[in-house]
Amino acid sequence: MQPAEDVFTHRASRPHEPLRTFHPRRAALGVDRADALDRLFPRWGFSVDDPRAAPPRTPGGRLDTVTLFGRHAPVVVEIGSGMGDATAAMAAADPDRDWLAVEAHLPGVAALLLLVERLGLTNVRVAHGDALRLLRRDVAPGSLDAVHAFFPDPWPKARHHKRRLVQAAHVDLLRDRLRIGGTLHVATDWADYAGQMRDVLGAEPDLDGGVVERPAHRPVTRFEQRGLDLGHAVTDLVVRRVR
Repeated sequence: MQPAEDVFTHRASRPHEPLRTFHPRRAALGVDRADALDRLFPRWGFSVDDPRAAPPRTPGGRLDTVTLFGRHAPVVVEIGSGMGDATAAMAAADPDRDWLAVEAHLPGVAALLLLVERLGLTNVRVAHGDALRLLRRDVAPGSLDAVHAFFPDPWPKARHHKRRLVQAAHVDLLRDRLRIGGTLHVATDWADYAGQMRDVLGAEPDLDGGVVERPAHRPVTRFEQRGLDLGHAVTDLVVRRVR
């Protein structure tokens, strides 16, 4: 595998790329996080786009999670794991499942890698890049136990709503990647996005469920706490694939 600094400067050619559901942004890594990428990314990470840091694949070309994690276990995909606090806490509390965190921003990738090392977690891997691209291209239908998307970018301006993660076409993809009985758990602190989530998920005939109280297994993240401190109401929705 290539050194991290080479991998992360590579840009694959992607003509006709779909609209992104996240804000591309740059942020300084700092010494500790840059070191984490160099040391830990080759062990526990892979790139969605760079073939030099690609994940293991099955003979059919799909993501080989058995080789990736070194065992056969249910897999949870975390879309936009942020700085990794929630992912690390949930993975530590649920060691019988494997957790694949997909994050587009390098500081978050590095921060989660440091948590994995500090906590001695063996059931977490971190993908750098666009989660929807990974799911669409690399993840086999019916292969996931759960998909989580906690506080995705709300894209508050009406003209940007088409970039939101929770919309019909994306939910169809997520539902297809879940096993029968698998769950999709989303959360937001934007009221109008919560309404859109309810409408979109409620219109999917193969999904059953809706608004729930925050499950005890989902930690309150620092990002979420800032919203709560500002008086934002948080909505959790959990739906299960029924067919």
